[in-house]
Amino acid sequence: MGNTTAILQDSFGRQHNYLRISLIEKCNLRCTYCMPEEGVMLTPREQLMTAKEIIAIARIFVENGVDKIRLTGGEPLLRKDFSEIAAALSELPVRLSITTNAILVDRYLEDFKKYRIWDINASLDTLKTDKFRTITKRDQFHRAFNNINKLIEEDFNVKLNVVLMNNFNQEEITDFIALTQDRKLSVRFIEFMPFDGNQWNKSKLVSEREILDRANAFFGESRVERLPNEKNFTARNYQVSGFKGNFGIISSVTNPFCDSCNRIRLTANGTIKNCLFSNNETNLLETFRNGGKIEPLIQNLLLKKKAVRAGMNTSEKLENPENHSNNRSMITIGG
Repeated sequence: MGNTTAILQDSFGRQHNYLRISLIEKCNLRCTYCMPEEGVMLTPREQLMTAKEIIAIARIFVENGVDKIRLTGGEPLLRKDFSEIAAALSELPVRLSITTNAILVDRYLEDFKKYRIWDINASLDTLKTDKFRTITKRDQFHRAFNNINKLIEEDFNVKLNVVLMNNFNQEEITDFIALTQDRKLSVRFIEFMPFDGNQWNKSKLVSEREILDRANAFFGESRVERLPNEKNFTARNYQVSGFKGNFGIISSVTNPFCDSCNRIRLTANGTIKNCLFSNNETNLLETFRNGGKIEPLIQNLLLKKKAVRAGMNTSEKLENPENHSNNRSMITIGG
């Protein structure tokens, strides 16, 4: 483990040991909550981090206390040098993980094992082929679902990320929980969050309370058991008694968990964000390419981090589109 230093601590005493690296802005799906329907302007290739730059910048974070790295995108497995990046990062004293839509997972199972990527978050927002096609604009449900099952069969630690949207997939909550009956799987329901171009409004939100009400009504309140919170948790976890797996709720909107946040995001074009909701970014790549030290830039941005959701500490502030419409689209931030 790298030495813990002051540059990764914010003004509220939160230590940031978890780095999420977006490898690519491109994706082979077109999920509407992640990418505007008209698409996004992609960063020119020469302004994106090379494999060597990703590894070198990650090493600086590790030297200052990061001990967990998650690879995201876009779809990280679309990056042609993914295996090269994974191999180099696996030599660092960190726990590696990845977030993927699972379409290409079968091609990388052996790489995951070789480079110790055992924690896999797979995104899947519906169990119905027609709805999958509607939200992703692609006909890849069976491939994604079969690959998720392969990961479970190969004993990977699999979390299924489900973004819930009212009048779209909230009726599937209990279907997703039922998957955990005979699978070692953690289903994580994510409240729909506002980002540029995703047409967010509160009426589309499926809250933590509604998720629990549906689970209790279907499985029986006495069988839905609360599990202990993990350190630096994002999901409040539950389990139906007798089931192999569990489910969690990531309530960034109705019940945020900012007081224990330990995450910092590095985008594919080499900027860092101190909060998913923040439009405040710092370009590390330019300074790095010019031979400068990036540690002061990291420290300065983290000291600007707000206590809650980039300063949106009330529902009124969150619902004001002026506060989040100039943030990036999710696809160019990294999941």
